[in-house]
Amino acid sequence: MTNPNPVIPPAEHQTSVPAADLINSATAGVIVERTAQVRNGSHAKGRKFARMMAEMVTAKQVGVASVFLYEETFGTKDRLHWLIHLSSLHAYERMVHMGTSDGEYRDNTADSGWDEIFVDGSMTETVLLPQFWGMYGTKVDGEREKQSTVYQQQGEITGLPGAREQVPQPYEQLVHSGNCGLLLHRTAQLDYDFRSEGRTFAREAAESINENLPGEATVFVYEEAFGAADRIHWLIHMKSLSTYYKVLALHVKDEKVRDLYFQERIAPERGGGTWARMFVPGSMTDTGLTPHHWGMYAT
Repeated sequence: MTNPNPVIPPAEHQTSVPAADLINSATAGVIVERTAQVRNGSHAKGRKFARMMAEMVTAKQVGVASVFLYEETFGTKDRLHWLIHLSSLHAYERMVHMGTSDGEYRDNTADSGWDEIFVDGSMTETVLLPQFWGMYGTKVDGEREKQSTVYQQQGEITGLPGAREQVPQPYEQLVHSGNCGLLLHRTAQLDYDFRSEGRTFAREAAESINENLPGEATVFVYEEAFGAADRIHWLIHMKSLSTYYKVLALHVKDEKVRDLYFQERIAPERGGGTWARMFVPGSMTDTGLTPHHWGMYAT
């Protein structure tokens, strides 16, 4: 789905590769989120480098990797976020090989002076895997775990299904990293005692938005790999910044949605409680990301 007459062009406009050939947050088997802080005085140069490297990977690795660039909105100014969408972890190995064997890639990196563009130590990477029922040994109801593609797949597992399998709506109604106007990245740390219940709540909360705002907002749930255990990531894709009002209204006016947050979700023998007991206090954070476009922030 393409956002008609967007105020902010969606990220799929950043590349010369046709949208149909891009990997996005709905179809990726892995997402690597890379962040870096641009130095003062390198605002334009940093963004040019970031877009150049993103396009080089996307154009050379069609079907393997697609990279979109976002700006942090309402957060730290000049902090860039690359979302590197990969078909699998094996695809990440191919990207690493590109960095050691592709002469054009290496020359552009060397000639850019990128080591002077970004603040030392500010570049970080977070690996996100699309969540599936039963992931990391957690329990749902004994049935949904067995219905996952991973459970039913025979033989060696070489990748994970994209997050679009979490959503029953048609693909054409999904808002994802390629066509959204605002991407809200929410993270929260699960309490280890309630890791199963927390994952169930995370998926049900996501679906409450998906089923009520098709074509306006789509939420996918991811697990953090190689980082903090049991840290949940929601990617909340919105058609535009103003869509946020519709999400707010949904949680005020829809009684079924409101009930998700007020119902007792923890068994009485375990002390009872709502969703609030499932997460470490103070660990839930939201970061708003806007697709980069040329001239953004007067650069």
